[in-house]
Amino acid sequence: MLNVQSLPSAEEVALAKLSSQALSAVMETSGEVQQFNVVGRDGENHPLTLPASAVKLMIELLTQLGQGNSVNITPIHAELTTQEAADILNMSRPTLIKLLDAGNIPHSRKGNRRKVAFVDVMTFKQNMDKKRLASLDELTALDQELDLGY
Repeated sequence: MLNVQSLPSAEEVALAKLSSQALSAVMETSGEVQQFNVVGRDGENHPLTLPASAVKLMIELLTQLGQGNSVNITPIHAELTTQEAADILNMSRPTLIKLLDAGNIPHSRKGNRRKVAFVDVMTFKQNMDKKRLASLDELTALDQELDLGY
């Protein structure tokens, strides 16, 4: 897991913005790979072939840094601690533990510690977001039906 805890400096933000724009300008709109030439420390050009998905990820990473955000990359098959999972779901660790104990999110135990798969946390998050949006749509429809001016 790549986790950079500090926010980027002003210089890093400016460089990331420029780099994101430059990389977006040369990104192939079709195709599975992208060719680049990288200049090494020795001054020599080194050809580099990257998957298009990696280039898109790099553009997104630079865009986020260019907006002053820190970035966390988590492999899809990663196992998280309960605190890491709670942080992703923006809830307290005790609340997450209640969800785990109720069986709302699958988890495993290693010794006396619970581990939660990243993919299961994201599935739960997506389901929560869908329910929230459905509730908001329902409230909006009710407001309009009652002509509350919203």
